[in-house]
Amino acid sequence: MLKKILTLVLTAAFLLTASANVEARSLWADNTWGMFADKKARDVGDILTIIISESTTQTATKSRANSKSGSTSLGAGTGIFHFLAAASASGSDSFQANGSATDTNRFSGRITVTVVEVLPNDNMIVEGTQSIWQNRDEHKITLRGIVRRADVTSSNTVPSTKVADATVKFDGKGPLNAKQRQGILTQIFNFLF
Repeated sequence: MLKKILTLVLTAAFLLTASANVEARSLWADNTWGMFADKKARDVGDILTIIISESTTQTATKSRANSKSGSTSLGAGTGIFHFLAAASASGSDSFQANGSATDTNRFSGRITVTVVEVLPNDNMIVEGTQSIWQNRDEHKITLRGIVRRADVTSSNTVPSTKVADATVKFDGKGPLNAKQRQGILTQIFNFLF
């Protein structure tokens, strides 16, 4: 009987120490997206795609006109100034300038960006750079802006028209881009004249 009681006490003690190290965990504890959640960007380090579709048109027309005229007349001298003959002078000056300029730009493309910061109101600051090399020429697109979580579509994209404080920079370098720039002498003459 004592042997049975001792066996039961040791078994109970073993079960208590073994159960102390056991934790109850979910099968999806490491999956922050959840089983049925949309896989939209929402945390720092998540990526999403910005669909760039921007067009701008600027038209400026300027017209300037300025004119002035003046005349002076001097009568003939009398008395000791009899040697002065009658004289008159007149002058006029006019200036007119017209100018107009129209500038139209259209940008389209896609760039994948990374969430670099989540603001207290759940808006996300995104930033990304895409570099494309073709025939030793580099074409580089850089985008930075603020995206609302509600504007992220189910395909994890955002139209560029819904990116606040957006800065989109298109830049390039290489032989072809270098040939499209003015030479140093032309730049100096344009600066001086």
